[in-house]
Parts: sequence; C-alpha cells; structure tokens
Amino acid sequence: MARRHRPSPFRPSSVARARCAGGAGVLALLLAAPFALPAQQGGAPVNERPNPFTTIEGWAKMPEGRAWGSTSAVDIDPDGTSIWVGERCGANTCVGSTLDPILKFDATGKLVKSFGAGIIMWPHGIHVDRQGNVWVTDGQDNLPRRPRGAPADAPLPPAPAKVVGHQVHKFSPDGKLLLSLGAPGGGRDANYFWQPNDVLVAPDGSIFVAEGHGGDNARVLKFAADGKFLMAWGKKGTGRGEFDQPHALALDSQGRLFVADRSNNRLQIFDQSGKWLDEWTQFSRISGLWIDKNDVLYAADSESGSIEPSRKAWLRGIRIGSAKDGTVQYFIPDPDVNSRNTSAAEGVAVDKNGVIYGAEVGPKALKRYVKK
Repeated sequence: MARRHRPSPFRPSSVARARCAGGAGVLALLLAAPFALPAQQGGAPVNERPNPFTTIEGWAKMPEGRAWGSTSAVDIDPDGTSIWVGERCGANTCVGSTLDPILKFDATGKLVKSFGAGIIMWPHGIHVDRQGNVWVTDGQDNLPRRPRGAPADAPLPPAPAKVVGHQVHKFSPDGKLLLSLGAPGGGRDANYFWQPNDVLVAPDGSIFVAEGHGGDNARVLKFAADGKFLMAWGKKGTGRGEFDQPHALALDSQGRLFVADRSNNRLQIFDQSGKWLDEWTQFSRISGLWIDKNDVLYAADSESGSIEPSRKAWLRGIRIGSAKDGTVQYFIPDPDVNSRNTSAAEGVAVDKNGVIYGAEVGPKALKRYVKK
C-alpha cells in the first residue's frame, strides 16, 4: 500500500518488510510521544529513551527434560499470535543432535509443533510467509570437525552419510520440506550459500537472502518464487551497498528492503532491485529487525556496550521507532550491562497485539515484552 511520507532528514527511500500484522498499541505510543525528534545520524548514542514494556521470562514451555538453547530466529504465524522459533537443540548447534530445531508455540507458551531434526544444523534466521510456510536459514554444516584442542594433524571423525548445512529451507506449516536453496554443505562466490543469515519473501513471491556471518563474503541474493537465482549485490566492505555481516532483513509498507549491516553499525535501505537508497545509524549495531504494517521499526542490538570495543557508549537492547523517518522513540535495555558475550535479543518479532518477542543467543532464552 503506497503512503505519503513527510519530509525527513534521513530521506527514507523505498523497500522494507511487513512481516506481521499488528503493533497498533505501539503505534499509539509512537503517535503520543511528545519528543519524537529524529536521532542524529552517526551522532551521539541513542540510549535515553523510555521503556514502556514489562519483560516476561519463562513463558514458553519446552517438553520435559529439554532445556532452551541459543536462538536468534523468531517469527509470527499468520494467525497473528503463535510464535515460530529456530532453537539450537539445547546448545549453540544441532550438529549430532536428534532434536527438532524448529518449534511452534501458541500464545500461551504451549509447544504445538516441531520439526527439522537432521536437516538444520544452526538455525539463524526464520521467516513465515503469507501462506504459513516456514523458511529457515542454516548457517552451519555437519562436516567432520576436530575436537577443540586437538592437534592440527589429528584425524577427522568419520564423514556423515548425508551432508547438510549452509542452505535455506522452505517447510510447509506441518513441517514437510518443500524447497531447499543452495548446495548441501555450502558454496561461495558463484555458488551459494556460505553462512546465510536471514531470509524473507516479498509479497510478489521474490525471495531475499542475506549472506555472510563474518567471513570474506557479504551480500544479498534475490531469487524468484520458484527458487531460480535472479541477482546478487554487495561485497565485504564499508561503502554504499557493501556489507559486513548483513544479519537481518525487513520490508516496509513501501516495499523498501532494510538490511541490518551489523558489523558496519548501520541499516542500509535498498529498492528490490538492489539500488541503494539510504543508510541509518541511529538504531545502532543491529542483529535482529522487524517492521510492522504501520511501519513501526524494531531493532535488536545484542553486541554493543561491554561486548564490542568500538561501541562502548551504546547500550544493548531493542530500539523502537519509525521506518518512515528514522526516529527512535523507545528502548528496552539489556539488564546485563557488563556481559562479555552476546546478550539481549538477536532476533525480534512482534505479534498482532504489539507483544514483542526477543530471541537470545547468549542467555539462551525467548523473552516476551508487553506494554505496562
């Protein structure tokens, strides 16, 4: 739906992601904000914003005997309130595990579905399309690894019977594997993928994948609805249209594609053909990204502060603002200000009632944030 936008010093341009319907309550808060002035791009840290949310922990119930592992993948079902999570099998990897990494919880926190065992080794990004299909990026493979501390010439464990990993998978709502993009075990350059981070499906069925979790590859790839490769753009770097860990994707109501360029501490905004439109820095070092149908933007920062030496003055947490003009109105801070490992939400999703869900790698949790 096309919308007119008031002039902005951030010049927001044309593609981002309506991943769920909702956020009306947060929209009301944004409209009521008495100080909604644009944050300085590249300026002082944006830490001093009110937090109108209460944190709820332990609401999602795992089966008896199963503990939460790391998770950065969270999305909302088309019903508007059920939650899909990619959880790393009680640890930070599913290599060698027989557990299902893809979990669906209802709004009460009851586990109602699970699948993906043996297919996904390291769920990183997740997207649920309008038909309820579940797309997952797998950023790790199951190829043999030497045990930690073993000498370099130590023999490798036996190879698995079936190599998987570094792929993007599409599942039906019931867990049937419908499509896999990328070569099992991964590929680079003209091939794909190597450490894919996130995936989203545009309203026209186009598929976007953000690739590169810290290595020498960093790009965005676009595919047709049937999985046919169409184009790619970007390389590792700091310039316009270059990336360093393109960690999350979102589409706004105009169809502008927002890319969380995490290690460059910015959002980059493109049209759906890869044309650079703008960049914003006021949402900090973004690991997770969500834009609702009202263009409320939620950005999860899990690495600033005590973790990233270049970001000492920025606090970790979830910044909430506008995808229209880039203002930041609210901030849910990480309570662990002294953490030395990734902390607070890496993935973020918002249901139709404006309830926020934060998926955490370091604390191994799925937290819920509701308005006070």
